[in-house]
Parts: sequence; C-alpha cells; structure tokens
Amino acid sequence: MLEFNQSSKNTLLVKFSGDWRMSNELPSTDSFTTTLETSPAIRKIAFDSDSITDWDTGLLTFLNQLLEQCGLRNIEADRSGLPEGARRLLDLAAAVPERKGARRSEKQASRLERIGKAGISWYAGAHEMITFIGEAVVAFGRLLRGKARFRRSDFLQIIQETGAQALPIVTLISFLIGLITAYMGAVQLQQFGAQIYVANMVALAMAREMGAMMTGIIMAGRTGAAFAAQLGSMRVNEEIDALSTLGIPPMEFLVLPRMLALMLMMPLLTLYADFMGILGGALIGITSLDLGAVEYYEQTRNSVQLKDFGMGLFKGVVFGILIAISGCLRGMQSGGSSSAVGVAATSAVVTAIVMIIVSDAILTVIYNILGI
Repeated sequence: MLEFNQSSKNTLLVKFSGDWRMSNELPSTDSFTTTLETSPAIRKIAFDSDSITDWDTGLLTFLNQLLEQCGLRNIEADRSGLPEGARRLLDLAAAVPERKGARRSEKQASRLERIGKAGISWYAGAHEMITFIGEAVVAFGRLLRGKARFRRSDFLQIIQETGAQALPIVTLISFLIGLITAYMGAVQLQQFGAQIYVANMVALAMAREMGAMMTGIIMAGRTGAAFAAQLGSMRVNEEIDALSTLGIPPMEFLVLPRMLALMLMMPLLTLYADFMGILGGALIGITSLDLGAVEYYEQTRNSVQLKDFGMGLFKGVVFGILIAISGCLRGMQSGGSSSAVGVAATSAVVTAIVMIIVSDAILTVIYNILGI
C-alpha cells in the first residue's frame, strides 16, 4: 500500500498502491518520519500514484501530514506524480491560510488552568443571571406603573398551561407522596401504639415542606423546560431579534407574563398538593391503621395551623419565581441551532431544581430562626 524507494542520494520516492479511502485502514506517517530520520541526506521527495485504484479524503489527509513533515525539515516535495484531483485540492488548501486557533491543541491544560477557566465561566454565568434578574425587576416595576407591554391573551394562555394543565401530574405525585409518608411514619409509630400521629406527620410535612417542594420540582421539569424550549426556538428563528428590532422589549413581552403566571399558579398548586397529600395519608390511616375518617380529620385539623400553610405558600411563590427565571434565562441564552434548544431545556431544569433546593434550605433555616 505504501513503499519508500530512495531513487537517488537525496531523493525519496513515495509509491502508493491499492485503495486509499477513509473506510479502509490506512497506514500512519510514522514509517515516513522514521525514513527521513535515518536518511538525513534526503532533500526532496517524489510521488508515484499509478497503482492507486481508488482514493478520497483519506489520501488527502495522509498527503497533508507528509507535506507538513517535509515543511518542518525544509524538504522539497514534487507533486507531479500525484493524481490531478489530489493536486488541485492540495493547492486549494494551501492557498487558504489556516485560521488562527482552528487547529485543535493536543496539549492538556494544567489543573490550575482548568480551575481558572471554571472560575471565569462561573463568574460569567453568575453575572448573566444577576443581570437577567435585574432586567426582570425593572420590567416588573414597569408593570406596576402600567407601562409594561405584553398581550393579555398570551398571559391567560400561559396561566392555563402552568395551572389547569398541570393538575393531573400534581394530583398523582402529591397523592403518592402523602401515601408514602404515611406508610413510612406508620412503620415506626405502630411500635409505640401512636399510629394516630401519622395524621400530624403527614399534614405538617405536606403543609410546611413537601407540598411546595414536590410541586416546585414537578413544575421545574414540566414548565421550566417548556419555557426554555419555547424561548430557545424563538431565538433560533430570530423572533426575539425581530421583537427588539420593532422596539418591543423581549423581557416585558416574553419573560414577564411567564413569571407572573408562575407566581400566581404556584401557590394555588401548592395548596392543592397539600390537600392531595393529606388525602393520600388519610387513605393509609383509614385502610391500614384502623383509624376512623372523622378521627383522622380531627387529628389533622388540630395539628396544623394557617401559618403552616402560609409558610408553604410563600415557598411556592419563591419557587415559581425561580423556575420562571431559570427557564426564561436558559431560553434567552440558547444558541442558534436545534441541538442548543435541547441543551437549554436540560440546563433550565437542572438550574431550577438546584435553586429550589438551596432556597428551600435557606427559607427553612429562616423559619426556624424566627420561631415559626
């Protein structure tokens, strides 16, 4: 397939034969490099391609590597023996200068360099998020002054998508969470004959924590990803640029109605999830723990107060804002390709869930400090 013959003292003949296509296993340039190192007198190479049966970019890649080796050693290359098409393509490639930075560097970055790049990337991401939040606050201020511009029909449509259409999955997950919580508590409480307190545990857990948390995670995966995909598709189709060209702020027209819709719907969904979780716990208490329906209801009513539901509802509002910010931010940051939309949707879900967990921990600590 590849032979080297030294036709004269300072000339090396490179003879090709067979099929030189990418689908075949092609030889490396190591043998050529070894031949040049063992014969330092070689100052010129020539090519013989008469025995080549077929070729494609595999031959061009190999020739390009050979010519690079010749250039490094100041060896003249006679291309007259190459196929005419290969000569033209090589001349065309040589006529266009290589773009700086286009060649992939094989040098592995040091650990310090990787840490530095990660820190710079984190700082840039945090700066973009803070800027986005600031623009959202400005847009909300314009709304309070009656100057924000968005369509009422879009706002009502988003409310329907984030509210009524989310009820089935919120119902299922919340009911099962209440059921599982009751089961887990019953295993321990039955040992002390205190299974009646399953009602207290389920009610407090759903009202203060699990209702808002599970609703937030559901909406992050459902609505946050949808927001990112919608805005990402608009970015790909240049619709967002068109709005800016028309003098319509995308933050007011696209982001603000989505944020308002989640701020309104998340507390309602959280309250609904609380009651569905309590209903799931009641099913276990009545069917498995021999508790009466009235007895379970009275125990639940005595164990929770309005402030417990208020704490969960406030968390729901916060989670709604964070989900809207995450979804809209990643959608606005989306690249110009279809694959970038999928990346934006995935990033929106991850960002929203992380922010929900962190904010929930912070709010729980604050509640504990305030004694509520």
